[in-house]
Order: sequence, then structure tokens, then C-alpha cells
Amino acid sequence: MATGAFAEAGADLRLESISKRFPGFTAIEQLDLTIPAGSFFALLGPSGCGKTTTLRLVAGLEEPTTGQILIGGKDVTRTKSFQRPVNTVFQSYALFPHMTVLENVAFGLRRRKIADPVGKAHEALRLVELDHLAARRPAQLSGGQQQRVALARAVVNRPALLLLDEPLGALDLKLRRQMQIELKSIQTEVGLTFVHVTHDQEEAMTMADTVAVMNKGAIEQMGSPEELYELPATVFVANFLGQSNLFVAPVRSDDGETIFVELAGRKIAIPKKRAQRHTGTVTVGVRPEKMLLHKTEVSIAGKNVVGPGRVIDVSFSGVSTQYMVEVPEIGVIVVFAQNMAFGPVATLGDAVWVSWNPEHTFVLADRPDDQARFADDTDTSALAAQTRERLITELEEA
Repeated sequence: MATGAFAEAGADLRLESISKRFPGFTAIEQLDLTIPAGSFFALLGPSGCGKTTTLRLVAGLEEPTTGQILIGGKDVTRTKSFQRPVNTVFQSYALFPHMTVLENVAFGLRRRKIADPVGKAHEALRLVELDHLAARRPAQLSGGQQQRVALARAVVNRPALLLLDEPLGALDLKLRRQMQIELKSIQTEVGLTFVHVTHDQEEAMTMADTVAVMNKGAIEQMGSPEELYELPATVFVANFLGQSNLFVAPVRSDDGETIFVELAGRKIAIPKKRAQRHTGTVTVGVRPEKMLLHKTEVSIAGKNVVGPGRVIDVSFSGVSTQYMVEVPEIGVIVVFAQNMAFGPVATLGDAVWVSWNPEHTFVLADRPDDQARFADDTDTSALAAQTRERLITELEEA
């Protein structure tokens, strides 16, 4: 790829006390967020968490109920979408089928009467390594090639922000992983600010510098992919970002650097710096791949050990094998063992013990609960008020 052709940095994005309420429910609750210029930022969360609503607010496709949106320090809260320095790449690509690849990329430049639209379009196509297909139409391209054309069309306008709305969702697994690497490479080269919305944990962790995990309209935790995975703060993050074994146990002692909890009659050590809470009954977590299976009872200095348990399921997945171990007074523990040799570490029905390093243990700030963050608004007056406001706005614009 050509170096330096698109080196100018994008702008920073600030959301200040943003909320968005629809009749009957709240999509976003008092959201404060700062995304530095030139970064690759991912909003990660399940369906209905508010991530796509946040993207639509930034793009100008929705207006916030309260709060301000600032791009490069400029308040764009009430600015129309076509007047914002923002471009969006959608999952559907939205390419014009009757135009060539080159004409698709140059379309926005021609509409804005930018000088040398064809030259700039060729430059953007070279960036995504598709300039040799400039004369083709979208129907003659693969899904991955169409995705790169959509990216080139967005980048060529040099937006302050590039919004990616699950752009890889329509691709098969192998192509999606390839495009993850290419998207990150392109973002590094062009130096623009990318805001990526996705529900795919692997996608977010592969590409983003910073990941914000959203839940019920608020950011649950934000940080680097490694930080979120290795040290989740809440039950939601621990379960949504990867897989976790979670245990509820009372804290029995504290030596200043380590806390000790009692789990099925055994003392489990946890470094204090990895614990959100240090007293009372806490939620303890450890990732399945951090655990080891033993077919005989072990007592290893400096290790946490539980058991005996019984293997109730063995699932081969290629790179690793998943073992489900039922331990009395604890429940089911999931262990991932890398397939270093032919054959399983243990078989169905085997008695086993599970061990792990204390440094791989974490204590969460909360316990699971099913309470909704928002109360439902079923009052029809809210719907009537919003309809009235929309009609007044349309009449004023007319």
C-alpha cells in the first residue's frame, strides 16, 4: 500500500451527557465518552444495548434527547447529517449497481465539486488494493471486494470520523478475519478516527485500540482489549467478552497483598490488585484457558486447586478441547486445554482436579442481577408529545 497518501489525522469525538429516550424505553442513559483523534475505537455490546443508536446520533441520523456531540471541538448536536464531517460504512455496502467501481468511489467528490475526483478515487482504490478493478461493476466483485470499495468511497472524502456499522457481518469467517487485519492496516495508514460498532468480541479485540463494552444504554467498562479480557470489572463484561468461570465465595483473610476466599472448603488466593472488592462475599472469576486438569490429586505451592470433580462433557474444537467438570459445592467448571498431543487429557466420567495461578484470578465489582436499568414508559402522552414536536419541526422547516 502507498504510504502517506492519506496521512492527515481525523478529529476527536466527545459525547457529553448524551441520552436518547424513545416512547416506551430509554436507549442511552447519560453517556459521556471521549474518543481521541486518529484512534480505532470499538463500541461492543449485544443487540439492544444502545451501540447502534450511539452511532446514529454521531452520524446525525437521530437527535439526542439531552446532551452535546462535539467533533473536533465543534458542537454538531443540531447539525444535519450531510453537513457533518462524518462518513459511514454499512454492512450492506450500499454501492450503486449501475456505476463502475471508480464511479462509485468518485461519486461523493463529484457531488461536492472537489477538484480531480477521478485521480483521488484512483488513489483511494490503490489504498485498498483494488485499482486494477476500477472498471468493474459491483455485481462483478466478491463480498470482500465490495466491502473494500465501500471503505474507499468513505475514506476518499477524508472525513473527520469514519463510522463502521458492523461492516464485516455479511462476510464468511475466513474473509472476515482477513478484512479485520486489512481494516486495521488501512486505519493506521490513513490516520483517520475510526468508530466501529459491533457485537463480535473477536472483531473488536482484533482491530481496536480501545474497546467500550455497552450494556443497557451505558458503558459498562472501557479500556484496551487485553485489559478488558484479563481484568473484567463486572459480571456482564466477564461473560460477554469471552467465557468465564464465576464463583461466589466469602473472603476469609487478607495479608495486605493477597486476599483469600473459601471455595468448597479450599483456600483460594487472589492478588489484591486484581480484586474490585476485598471484603464480604465476592464474585471470583477465572478464564477457562487459564486452568489445568489433573487426573490425580495435586498440591502445588503457589497454585489454586479445587476438586475432585467429574468430567461430564468433552468437546473437541480443533485448536483446543473443552472439558466440563462438575465439582461438588461449586457446580460446573469449564476448562480449555490446548491440543498439544493426540487424544484428550481426560475422558467422560473421569475424576479430575483443576488448578490455576492466583495471578489469573479476578474479583468482580458486582453480582449478577436481572433488574432492568430503566423503567418502562408506557404512557401514551410521551408518544403524542414526540409526534407533536416532530410535526412542529417539519412545519418550521417547510
